[in-house]
Parts: sequence; C-alpha cells; structure tokens
Amino acid sequence: MNDVIEIALLGSGTVGGGVIQILEKNGSEIAQKIGKPVRITKVLVRNPEKYKDLLQGYQMVTSIEEITSDPDIAIVIELMGREHPAKEYMEAALAAGKNVITANKDVLAKYGKELFALAEEHQVDFMFEAAVGGGIPIIRPLKNCLAANHITSILGIVNGTTNYMLTKMTQNGMSYGEALKKAQAKGYAESDPTADVEGLDSARKIAILASIGFNMRISVDDVYVEGISHVDYCDIEYARDLGYIIKLLGVAKKDAVNGVSCCVYPVMLPKKHPLAGVNDVFNAVFVTGDAVGDCMFMGRGAGRFPTASAVCGDIIDVARNIRHHSTGRVNCTCFEEKHLCTLDQIIAPCYIRLQVLDEPGVLATIATAFGKNDVSLKNVVQKALVEGRAELVVITHAVSELHLRKALKDLKALDTVYKICTILRVEDKDFE
Repeated sequence: MNDVIEIALLGSGTVGGGVIQILEKNGSEIAQKIGKPVRITKVLVRNPEKYKDLLQGYQMVTSIEEITSDPDIAIVIELMGREHPAKEYMEAALAAGKNVITANKDVLAKYGKELFALAEEHQVDFMFEAAVGGGIPIIRPLKNCLAANHITSILGIVNGTTNYMLTKMTQNGMSYGEALKKAQAKGYAESDPTADVEGLDSARKIAILASIGFNMRISVDDVYVEGISHVDYCDIEYARDLGYIIKLLGVAKKDAVNGVSCCVYPVMLPKKHPLAGVNDVFNAVFVTGDAVGDCMFMGRGAGRFPTASAVCGDIIDVARNIRHHSTGRVNCTCFEEKHLCTLDQIIAPCYIRLQVLDEPGVLATIATAFGKNDVSLKNVVQKALVEGRAELVVITHAVSELHLRKALKDLKALDTVYKICTILRVEDKDFE
C-alpha cells in the first residue's frame, strides 16, 4: 500500500480551488484523522496555461485517460459541473476501479442509478455529500445515522437564491422583481435565474434526498415543480397576517395509501416551524423519522468553502475506507419498489388568492363551487379592494390536487370571478 493516498481533481474552479486550499491548510490534521496523508497529484484542466500560477506544484493533465490509467490514483474528485462530460468522466473513473467523489447534483439526479451500479460492480466508493446543501451534512446522516428509521417526510430549503429573495420580500417589503435584482447584484442569482426561481435546482436536490430517505429511485422527472415567480408581496403580507412565512420547499412524503410524493413549490409554514426561521442564503433540511422524530440540518448551502468542506469530508471517509480495505461497503440504498403518488392524489391544505366582483351573493357562489368539488374551507377573508374588485383569501382544509383543480376550473367559469391570482400549499400540522 502506498504511503500517500493520491487524488486526481477534475476541475479547479471555485469549489476545486477551495478543496486545494483546505487540504493545503489542514493537511497534517487530516492525515492524523485518516492515519496517512492524502495528496492531490493530478488536476484535469482544459487550458493548463490559464492555471499555471494557481496550480503551481500540481501536475496538470488534459485527458481523463491520464488519470484512469494511473495505478497510483485512488480517488477521483469531479467538480466540473454540468452533465457532460462529467458523467462520462465519472463512469471512466469508476470502471477503472477509482473511488469517486462528486458535487454534481445534475448528474446524480439523472444518472445516479448507472453510476451506483458501476461503483458496486467495482467495489469502490461513490460519494456526493456536497451535491445537496453545500456544507450541510445531510447525505451521510440519511445513509448512516438515520438508517434505522422509517423516514416519513423530508422538507428542504435547498436553494439559497430563492430563500434570499423570499427573505428580502418578507423582511424588507421588496417585490419579486426587486428581490431578484438584489440577488443578481449580490451574485446569488444568474443573469438567467430560471433554474433557481422556477424550482428546477431544488427539484434535483429533493429527488436525491427522497431517493435516499425512501430507499427508492426517484428521478428529477418524477418531481412536480413550481417556482416563486407568481408570489407577490401581498401574498407575503397576507401569509404574515395569518401567522405564516412563505418558503420555497422541496417536499417529499410517504403515505401508506397513496405512496411517495415528491414536489417543489412555495409553501406557507407556521411561524413556529423550525424552517420558517431559516433566512437569506442559508439552507436547511427537516427530516421526520419514526424513531428519531423531527430533526433539522442547517447551514450554508453553497459557496466555495462550505461546499469544499463537504467534499473534503468525503475525501476523509473514502481515505479511511481505502486504508482499511473496505471501499464499496455502503452501496446504493434504492432497493425498494414503492408506488409513486400521482399529482392528482397529492393532498395538502391550500391558500388561494382571487379577485371577485364586490357585490352580494358572490361569497355564497364561490363557497358552492368549492363545496360541490369536495373542497372544505377553513377561512375566507376579504382583504382589500383592487380596482373595484374584492380580493379574497381562501384557506382550505387538506384537499387533493384533483379536487382542487376541479374547483378552480368551476371558479374560472364564474362571471363573478375576475382572476385567480395565487395558489400556495400550507404545511401545518394543526390542519391534520
């Protein structure tokens, strides 16, 4: 066995540079924790000239074959981002018997099944703590610490951009547009923010968490997704008046009757809920298990060093396994075939904001439209007059998406209903 565990790094950008810095700064302490030192010996880059100053002392290579054919490389860390060629490079490394660490949620959410099978075939580790929640430890707790539990729900604030925007709307009275511009100015949102604000980034992450938590394969295509672009500041205000905070959540639940549901959408949370106090760019995951009860994991969900911290944690774990000849001991846990809940079967209380004619009998007509579609109303409140129309806020008891859609279709057909403005789900145990 080599005296040093050698590592190849694919990509030396923001997170890759952070990994290099952490290993350089804390290398001696990390070696003590492992029982032998680890060392990055090769770095895959497209343009060596560009990185010659940053990567002094490291051997730069331009092809994956220079890494997969090197018998001394034991760990390959993929930090390139995007699906391709990252997926192909990880496949090549696993097939060559290399342990692989990645932070690539896109590849995991789409191709995880194939990569886990390769890792199991070659008895190597495939780890991805940094793929969800940045520096928050959540993958390892789900796979190990909470493995004896029957997990019933996972709720996650897993996108820092949208959480920052909703925080600014809530605390500073900003409109959606103002909050987006602020997030872009801070570097939290891209010039094209679609992946964040429309919930696509969160969908990939909750698919990964749900797959682990429920021991089944959930693809990003199985996730029902809504973003926050339809949330107005008045919804924030009305939610506050009712005792709620609006957050974009990944929501994965297991129901004995309808099966497993996996969604991303804006949710009204009671102010007392632990996730309601998670603000700015922080992320948090709230897990409920039959033995442990409720527990929450919170921290910085992105950034150079928080993400690099999670990668380095995986390095230590893999290196310990290498040292004790025990790589491949924790394989893919998606061993069960469970029924996926259809969208129509998903059940939750709802908040509905609509504008109607301000005249007698309208409320009765609206209540009838809800009632004939088996939608039970908890509250109906008239909030304001908007251009001569009454703005109503309706809170329902738990309702299936099927019955909700039927009720909304009937409401839209009414002459007295001008517009259905916003629909939000409510996550509140007091409704159960």
